[in-house]
Amino acid sequence: MFLRSTQRHKDGKPHRYFSIVENRRLTSGKIAQRTVLYLGEINDQQKHSWQKALSVFDEQQQRFTTLRLFPDDRPVPNDALDTVQVKLSGLELRRPRVFGSCWLACRLWRQLGLEEFWQPRLEGERGAVSWEKVLRLLVVNRLLEPGSEFRLHRHWFDQSAMDQLLESDFAVAEKDRLYRCLDRVLKHKQELFQWLRQKWSDLFQADFEVLLYDLTSTYFEGEMEQNPKARRGYSRDGRPDCLQVVIALVITTDGFPLAYEVLNGNTSERPTLRQFLAQVENIYGKARRVWVMDRGIPTEETLAEMRQPERQTFYLVGTPKGRLNQHEKKWLNLPWQKVRDSVEVKLYEHDGELYVLAKSEGRQQKEIAIRRKRLVRLLRKLRAMRRRLPSRDQLLLRIGAAKTEAGRAFGFLQIQLPDADQKVTRETFRFTVDKIKLKAAEVRDGHYLLRSNLTAEDPTVLWTRYVQLTQIEAVFRTLKTDLGLRPIHHQLEHRVDAHIFVAFLAYCLQVTLKHQLAAHAPGLTPNAVFEKLATVQMIDVCIPTQDGRWLILPRYTQPSPDLQLLLAHLRLILPVQPPPRITAPPTLLPAGNLTPLL
Repeated sequence: MFLRSTQRHKDGKPHRYFSIVENRRLTSGKIAQRTVLYLGEINDQQKHSWQKALSVFDEQQQRFTTLRLFPDDRPVPNDALDTVQVKLSGLELRRPRVFGSCWLACRLWRQLGLEEFWQPRLEGERGAVSWEKVLRLLVVNRLLEPGSEFRLHRHWFDQSAMDQLLESDFAVAEKDRLYRCLDRVLKHKQELFQWLRQKWSDLFQADFEVLLYDLTSTYFEGEMEQNPKARRGYSRDGRPDCLQVVIALVITTDGFPLAYEVLNGNTSERPTLRQFLAQVENIYGKARRVWVMDRGIPTEETLAEMRQPERQTFYLVGTPKGRLNQHEKKWLNLPWQKVRDSVEVKLYEHDGELYVLAKSEGRQQKEIAIRRKRLVRLLRKLRAMRRRLPSRDQLLLRIGAAKTEAGRAFGFLQIQLPDADQKVTRETFRFTVDKIKLKAAEVRDGHYLLRSNLTAEDPTVLWTRYVQLTQIEAVFRTLKTDLGLRPIHHQLEHRVDAHIFVAFLAYCLQVTLKHQLAAHAPGLTPNAVFEKLATVQMIDVCIPTQDGRWLILPRYTQPSPDLQLLLAHLRLILPVQPPPRITAPPTLLPAGNLTPLL
């Protein structure tokens, strides 16, 4: 890399512009040059050649001052005050770090008014650094490169431009300060829910009439003896060997989260709905709301409470497939109504509720394919056992393992096993597929039964709302995979809750960007935008001066043409380049005080 100057005449005066240029050798043997940084006109002002006044932060005086810069190959005019000569030949590039994605995350933070929300609530807490900045650092790290607080402190902060964006030094990323910040934020959770609801309503005219409710779990690494919420229970992560907590979440059909709670790891789904109904009504008041849930969540008692006319609370919930047989007489002779391509429904009322029997050809083909795949795998294992003929005890163990892997597909086989006193032979160990039972199941595949107290609602609307439950499943995937919610390594209960709270805030930033992209670039995902902007790096351009100091110009690299097009399309404007600063002169000790190194 080298410094290139370009001279041109403008308004009858010569001007020199500087760029940092990189040489790249091509496969043909030729050299191509790429402009890395454009520094602009450092000198060549109206009155004095090679002179430019810069507002520079003087680290010695701790204030901004105006300096005139002169290269060391040009004389300084006699009447020039506040001057400094720089050695352009000694120019260095230091500390390349990620800028673009961090800048966008901080912009989303301010767009949701989170700086305005947190500053008055945390300003009463004593600290050398604003706690709002510490929390912003935690959330941006969770959004862009999730990891532990210690990794943020040790590694990520120095590789990001958050020091420039937060206008703070490394004090904001001290290890103990990061953990202490987690201890201060949870008490403001309910206020934050109301604040975000209003912001999304103002920004996107979000509708909070239809709410999606579901639960998930996330597991721990370790014994978690100090966390009473850490229990073993039904694991949605496939980790029954680990302790876990359960997270209950309410979102809108657009993916905006309304509230969440962290529950004991062995919490059953059924008792949680009543608590959330009361919580949402206490925070946001009573209103006409529709709750969409999966079949395992509500109890009959809770649904009866929701049907009370004075509550104005409605529900749409799936039902177990066993009810298809119970209500077969009611729907068997009813005509199908087409609501979408390959989706048909039948409607009937029962005990004041509307039942919607839906049939999806795509879902039917999927369920048949999954079952057949498991059956083929199971039959292959059984045939291998029949060829090898292990001992009876070994046979039972292998069949038990195969049954666990096959799941419900195992019920479509009829297996003959040898008695305790019989030897395993091809006559005593046989199996066949129950084709009648399999055919009956395939006929019912793709059917699911919904129930609701919205008896006058259009069936198309009901079906559309129910399939939007996939939105909340997508939120869970984002929290666990993209935002690194699992596994949890914190030991204390309040730190675990705060860890989930930080991930929740990071998701709020992501869903805000998602809806901005939907208006301007619906084909892009938030992760793709962050990845693209991460190519914009911040670099410190360091130029030594004649008096032993360094003039430091923090500069972010120019975005590539395709990124410039993306920024223009999203109506994003990068900020102005940060102001330069000049280091304090080195402290020189008297010669007699120097101690030789042995």
